[in-house]
Amino acid sequence: MYPPFEEKGKIFTDIVRTQKANVVIQTTLNTTIHGYLHIRLDNRLKDELDMNEPFVAITDAIVFDAQKTEMYKTDFIAVNRSHIVYLFPINEQEDTGSES
Repeated sequence: MYPPFEEKGKIFTDIVRTQKANVVIQTTLNTTIHGYLHIRLDNRLKDELDMNEPFVAITDAIVFDAQKTEMYKTDFIAVNRSHIVYLFPINEQEDTGSES
């Protein structure tokens, strides 16, 4: 069975519902990326990282160099999974300040 398509040849696919996870990614290129990883509703963050696709999509990304200087901002960046050293989620409700 073929997927539906319009007269111009565009193929329509099912909408994949996701939830956004605010994450920090350290890459092998000594850059840090802050942005949103979109996780399918039935998956965990680790499940998204374990997928067979070569790239992970990050939206609203800010890329920093090794000195934590902002290099650029972009609405979308595709990060090669093999270049990810570590990735962790940021809980937006959590206060990151320390108390004395």
